[in-house]
Amino acid sequence: MFGAPGRLAVEERLPGLRNELDVDVCIVNGENIADGAGITGKLADRLLAAGADVITLGNHAFRRDGIGAYLATSELVIRPANAGSQLPGRGLAVVEARNGVRVAVINLLGNLFIDAAMSPWEMVDELVDEARAQAPVVVVDFHAEATSEKIALTRWLDGRVTAVIGTHTHVQTNDARILPGGTAAVSDAGMTGPHDSVIGVVAELAIRRMRTRLPVRFQPAEGDVRIEGVVVDCTDDGRAERIELLRVNV
Repeated sequence: MFGAPGRLAVEERLPGLRNELDVDVCIVNGENIADGAGITGKLADRLLAAGADVITLGNHAFRRDGIGAYLATSELVIRPANAGSQLPGRGLAVVEARNGVRVAVINLLGNLFIDAAMSPWEMVDELVDEARAQAPVVVVDFHAEATSEKIALTRWLDGRVTAVIGTHTHVQTNDARILPGGTAAVSDAGMTGPHDSVIGVVAELAIRRMRTRLPVRFQPAEGDVRIEGVVVDCTDDGRAERIELLRVNV
């Protein structure tokens, strides 16, 4: 979700979409809703009030002042578990879906091209075991740059989690699938925000920085706002049966 356009789209459309799609639990990656970089406690509360059950973050989780104190006490807004052992917050949340089934959500950073404090491979098995001890449905938000790493982690976790949903690159990928072990996967769920842009940023500003290599203050764009994501159907014991890309023009 990117900037005010993405946040406002979710606040306005999420309640209706939940009913229209008969969604039992809604997981939202909200790490870029504060002017395109980071999140604040106030904005997180607005997303939760709009219908998000869990908010995951990413490599920009701590860009905003005061978010550390918020994450230290929140059970529904989580940051990547491998972002750093000294950081406040948690990387695992457990909620009850509308149908009464418990759902665990894990947030992890990729290791390739992202400055993660610890490799996800060093802790993912322990996290999954912890999650499965608390809930039959386990969803992993893997916030990573490299498609290869996302696919590798998905293959490693096939049959042990319900879904591995890639985030971070802001471009929805056309590889939504169910693996043989019953795990749903997609390399990137896409971007909720302005698509008349360079992954959310005013195009002229992004291009200027690329061409000149000079510092440029980025601003969220405004045009062609879409809500993107995936819808996963699964059994109550956590086996995925269907995954479908979601794209809604706002």
